[in-house]
Amino acid sequence: MPLDRIPHGPSWPIALLSCLMLALAFPALADRGPDLPDYPAEQVAPGLYVIHGPVDYPTPENQGFMNNPAFLVTETGVIVVDPGSSVQTGEMVLRQIRKVTDKPLLAVLNTHVHGDHWLGNQAMLAAAPQVPIYGHPEMLKLVAEGAGEEWVQRMMSATEGATEGTVAEGPTHPLEGGETLSIGGLTFKTHYFPHVHSTSDLMFEIPELDALFLGDNACNGRIVRMDDGSFIGSINALDGVKATVTASVLIPGHGQTGGWEIVDAYRAYLTGVYDGVAALYESGGSDFEMRPIIAEQLVRFKDWPGFEEELGKHVSLAYLEVEADAF
Repeated sequence: MPLDRIPHGPSWPIALLSCLMLALAFPALADRGPDLPDYPAEQVAPGLYVIHGPVDYPTPENQGFMNNPAFLVTETGVIVVDPGSSVQTGEMVLRQIRKVTDKPLLAVLNTHVHGDHWLGNQAMLAAAPQVPIYGHPEMLKLVAEGAGEEWVQRMMSATEGATEGTVAEGPTHPLEGGETLSIGGLTFKTHYFPHVHSTSDLMFEIPELDALFLGDNACNGRIVRMDDGSFIGSINALDGVKATVTASVLIPGHGQTGGWEIVDAYRAYLTGVYDGVAALYESGGSDFEMRPIIAEQLVRFKDWPGFEEELGKHVSLAYLEVEADAF
């Protein structure tokens, strides 16, 4: 526009100032990844919906969405469990909630520190700034020490920027484990074991719905990382919940919702790795030599996503655990 046609008078600087203020107020709008396509929410118990995510690793195509966000519709509002790996995933979860109900958000529950489960907290807070977000104190500590930013960057790298705009918003309310919360007329029993898939894992039991959220302590048809975990701790935790919880609807962190067969199968994998390494350790074999032998022993799991990628690391981690237990 020629200079002599630029509007003059008080309205022009006010309009310019307004545009500048909007740009400052919403800097992330221009620098964010695309919206995530909608994934269906499946009702697995009365008022309990699960969005079963892809069982792949984070990619540009799935935009890092790979977990099972869930929400519970109660008399007074909505409770969300693990809203996903990015602000885009969290917004998709909110869209699925609004297809079911317009009730307000009452609470958000995070199962553990790995960001593919909770970076969607950002979208929950945008929709309800005062909503309490619950997690284990160890998770709060790790996020404060930088685990959240590490996961933001990990997702950005794996998705080639498709999660751009995500900010790490960790839990605000600690749960030690063993507490019983009453939210929206439902009871949430918290189960904690010191070292399972990570050091911050909470499992949530809802007796009224006969349901149990497993987190990543047991997944269905998917092998997950154990970089922060313990094989013996995981086996003991799964034995512990099976001995004390009578739920029939089990929601894993990855894979389809089911029953106790999820726990039995995942325990069999974890036990197969640990016991296989322990037996071969006695003969003086290296972890590198153990992998093909254990892969053959665990052939029933070879078609599970993550088997090829994780087994070598799992053998090495179990080797260190067996070695530590030997001294």
